[in-house]
Amino acid sequence: MEKTGTPKDTALRVASDLLEIKAIQLNKSQPFTWSSGWKSPIYCDNRMSLSFPATRTYIKKALAEACKSLYPEAQSIAGVATAGIPQGALLADEVDLPFIYVRSSPKGHGMENLIEGKVAPGQKVVIVEDLISTGGSSLKAAEALKAAGYEVLGMLAIFTYGFPLADDNFEKAGIKLHCLSNYSVMLEKAKELGYVNQDDLASLEKWRQDPANWKG
Repeated sequence: MEKTGTPKDTALRVASDLLEIKAIQLNKSQPFTWSSGWKSPIYCDNRMSLSFPATRTYIKKALAEACKSLYPEAQSIAGVATAGIPQGALLADEVDLPFIYVRSSPKGHGMENLIEGKVAPGQKVVIVEDLISTGGSSLKAAEALKAAGYEVLGMLAIFTYGFPLADDNFEKAGIKLHCLSNYSVMLEKAKELGYVNQDDLASLEKWRQDPANWKG
């Protein structure tokens, strides 16, 4: 089941903004190729939101509202490298909490840090990610924080594809996930705005259920 952790109107607004600034692009006839080799009718780059002040501010405030509502006991914010770093820093500033970030692998020189910043182990941390696909890199960051002695309260993200595999991965890891918007809401908004038609929707939904074997 897809999780938003936010009201439907917020999920629709985020999806609409991401479509309009082309952070989300849909192309069923000429699908994108992911690094995994999957063929995909959608490409999502939420870093684009940083270049649009109105969208950036709306996402920041929506993340802050979710953070304060869901995790009032939070003591620090942790971003996941690389795209979760700016979003996490914006959130940390908005809620006035310390910020750290988690690298994908330890730095190869100096202190060889995996976690950057100074937050005392034992603190309650909320992780920020920009996009959830299978959840692999996000959950790796969560495990790194746990191993370093932090208490992970949960994860906030801008958008999720809603893959059943991701839901299973987060459930197995015992990590709560709350996303501002999701694939189903995005399709609803894309149809309303004329980005897709009724004939496209069945194929786009099939992709979400089995992306590895989707043929277009």
